[in-house]
Amino acid sequence: MKRITSSRRLCGLILSGLGGFGLLLLTDLIQARHGGGLTADAAELTVPDGTPVTNFDFEKEDLGKWKVLDGQWTVEEMPDAPSGKRVLIQRADRNALNVILAPAGAFYKAAIDISVKFKSLYGSEDASGGIVFRFTAGKYYVVRANALENNFRLYYYDGQRHLLATANVQPPALRMWHTIRVVAVGDQIQGWLDGQLFIDYEDMRSLVRTDERLELGEVGLWTKADSVTAFDDLTIRGYRSALSK
Repeated sequence: MKRITSSRRLCGLILSGLGGFGLLLLTDLIQARHGGGLTADAAELTVPDGTPVTNFDFEKEDLGKWKVLDGQWTVEEMPDAPSGKRVLIQRADRNALNVILAPAGAFYKAAIDISVKFKSLYGSEDASGGIVFRFTAGKYYVVRANALENNFRLYYYDGQRHLLATANVQPPALRMWHTIRVVAVGDQIQGWLDGQLFIDYEDMRSLVRTDERLELGEVGLWTKADSVTAFDDLTIRGYRSALSK
């Protein structure tokens, strides 16, 4: 397994500019993530025990409360659905990007753990599926896998695409179910594919924000270009805003 980790060489400069409150916040996040200190080897990020879980298996719900930003998203029956009989499918094949946001509303950004099963059904230019997280005002992160490429990637979108981290992987086979998982705790983001950790990225931008624990972001699903992709069993472990309940 090849794992990609960002450099921490700017950490000292950022810490010096945070001030007392920011330093206490950063210390709190580091202790929660690493048990009291940074380590050379990436340990699995976890959210606190008892964190609420929100599930979508597409067996009963329709898409009336989902937010379709782009794409042709439908709920359909599929014989090999991981659970039940129905899955979510994105069928548009001419858009640059396709994004749908879950009806759970906004989650606090400080700690969230998201997983989904996906199956690439078709794609000649692109055959991908991904998890959107920390979506705010059109800006978001996405961890995605592509059945046509031997990489697993983390991007940030703010009107432009920014590649944050990439790792070499065996391409997830077409027309077979796979699992993507992303865990984001404070400034650290980890990406998992089929149970293996491939991305461990430190997002330096979060270190210079104010209290991240009070910031909110939505969760969704993603495809690109001509990808026709099925999704099932979206699971979100995170605290939702009171306004979202």
